Amino acid sequence: MGALSIRNVRKSYGGVEVLKGIDLDIEDGEFMILVGSSGCGKSTLLALIAGLDSLDAGEIRIGNRVVNDLPPKDRDIAMVFQAYSLYPSMTVRQNISFGMEMRNVPKDDRAKTIDRVAQILRIGPLLDRRPSQLSGGQRQRVAMGRAIARDPALFLFDEPLSNLDAKLRIEMRTEIKRLHQRLGTTIVYVTHDQIEAMTLGDRIAVMQAGAIQQIGTPQEIYDRPANLFVAGFMGSPPMNFLHAPVVALGCGFGVALELKGHKITLPAVNGHGELKDWVGKEVVLGIRPEQITQKVDSLLGASYIRTLTLPVEVVEPTGPDTLVHVSIDAIGLTCRVHPSFTKPPGEGIELMFDLSKAVLFDPKTEARIG
Repeated sequence: MGALSIRNVRKSYGGVEVLKGIDLDIEDGEFMILVGSSGCGKSTLLALIAGLDSLDAGEIRIGNRVVNDLPPKDRDIAMVFQAYSLYPSMTVRQNISFGMEMRNVPKDDRAKTIDRVAQILRIGPLLDRRPSQLSGGQRQRVAMGRAIARDPALFLFDEPLSNLDAKLRIEMRTEIKRLHQRLGTTIVYVTHDQIEAMTLGDRIAVMQAGAIQQIGTPQEIYDRPANLFVAGFMGSPPMNFLHAPVVALGCGFGVALELKGHKITLPAVNGHGELKDWVGKEVVLGIRPEQITQKVDSLLGASYIRTLTLPVEVVEPTGPDTLVHVSIDAIGLTCRVHPSFTKPPGEGIELMFDLSKAVLFDPKTEARIG
């Protein structure tokens, strides 16, 4: 059983509290992502799970066992690091087999395991090569193969793709996801890359300054971020933020923005019931770039749609989409439009604001409203 339970885990270094009471439950067979910027504590938490460091307080349970005081070799885990950590003098076959030899696994069983791993990761033609003869992606596959050969209850991945170029990272993301679908083993995966987090995980735990800010599915975290940090961290490009007062509308509530001396009211679709006490007070409106786009005729006239014409400041072609940068009340906005719709800098562009998934935040507590 690879279920993982973490209760009130704390860790300090030199008087600095790195983990501030972490609580996290991971189901057997789940792919959990720990994501956050450098220094948030995610790698420290992974090291505590692995037994590479000792915790100051709390409990870590793998399956039905409390493992606080168990050495790494007795925790039934396998770890894949950012550095491949392969033995340079050994072939791929020997690298995969070495751990099994140390555990006195019979030779025939080792051979069967190597064949199974090679088939899963498609590294059969590489078995007799040494690490120096492999590409970065191939080396990472071998490191994963060595972990699979242990047949652990729990896989731990510590930023395994950071050393790869952009194309290889995409390929290896697919490989890791395919690996999880085949094996069904519990995975805890640390990354600072929110695209990796969104594409790989069953659930994501977003961390900041030693605390978990939100736990949820990728779509839940993207659509309903718990606070301003999560909203700004998850998404590429990040969510746009506009400070504006709440006003009462005939159909509910909205936020009032200033544009060249003119007041523009945008309806607040989410959190209507919670906005009554906010009238006249400032909130932060969060809206994703893809919700500010070219007009879609079938949506025009909907209560949550507004169109504005704004001058283009910067254009960033990305291929399938173009990012257009504009401003409202001196606040920059990133919009995502079809390449055929874009305008050159200085010209006005008519944009459709889709407020159906916009989110409002309390500017003081930074928590989501509603």
